[in-house]
Amino acid sequence: MVSKVTIAQQGPDLSELVQGYWRLAEWNMTPQQRLTFLKQHIDLGITTVDHADIYGNYECETLFGEGLKLDPSIRSQIEIVTKCDINLCTDKFPKRKVNYYDTSSAHIYESVNNSLSRLGVEQIDVLLIHRPDALMNADEVAEAFSELHKVGKVKHFGVSNFTPRQFDLLQSRVSKPLVTNQVEINPLNFDVVDDGTLDQLQMQRVRPMAWSCLGGGSIFSGATEQAKRVRAELDLIRKEIGAKTIDEVIYAWVRRLPSNPLPIIGSGQIKRVETAVNALSLELTREQWYRVWVASKGHGVA
Repeated sequence: MVSKVTIAQQGPDLSELVQGYWRLAEWNMTPQQRLTFLKQHIDLGITTVDHADIYGNYECETLFGEGLKLDPSIRSQIEIVTKCDINLCTDKFPKRKVNYYDTSSAHIYESVNNSLSRLGVEQIDVLLIHRPDALMNADEVAEAFSELHKVGKVKHFGVSNFTPRQFDLLQSRVSKPLVTNQVEINPLNFDVVDDGTLDQLQMQRVRPMAWSCLGGGSIFSGATEQAKRVRAELDLIRKEIGAKTIDEVIYAWVRRLPSNPLPIIGSGQIKRVETAVNALSLELTREQWYRVWVASKGHGVA
């Protein structure tokens, strides 16, 4: 059973695994099937769900809301995370010429109101700035956050894909501390391990949320030498620790990081979700963790 954890000193309690809904539009589920899937992962203890306004060409929040509407009582059992600030060129916005970021207070307010409407809820548990915006005015974002909290539309705030300095900048302005930084963590990508992002979060006792833990499937099917080395090493470790699949080893590898990331699961198949839950009982030694590091980097630590 998945437990609840506090993700920051003044942050919310979220489930230690998070169900991601960025591919919901691709799952071809009816509203009833969406509700059934939601209830299934709640039964496993996965109560936190991850969204963004842009997912599925701005459709995924609506699809989730349609399922939730069939049983509104479920709202009290879940924590909703969503994101804003990316503006996409799509058929819904034909006048846009390029994708761009917008952290203006007007856009944040508009995005939150749209997300609340699409999801069919009155409050977002955690709102994240989706990508760093070169034109971000930290004081303006902080003011928007403060107003959204005051009127009860958002409980907590965080960021996604921010560098340590970008995180510090916004943290220095907000009245309610940021509760997470959602970043990519997997055995093929060590950026946040190498650039100090996870060190900073550990220092502030803020738990990251980890997206693309499975490398978008490239760990399983990638033809690069890096992917082949990592896949082979993960399979050896799988046999050593008694895991059923290398998925389980990957989730255990991510969770071994001392910043205590919350892995986000991307699959709409409950069996794949259960695989992630199985990983909670697995623990890698330091040597096993570094064997994956060596396989990925293609060289030793010294």
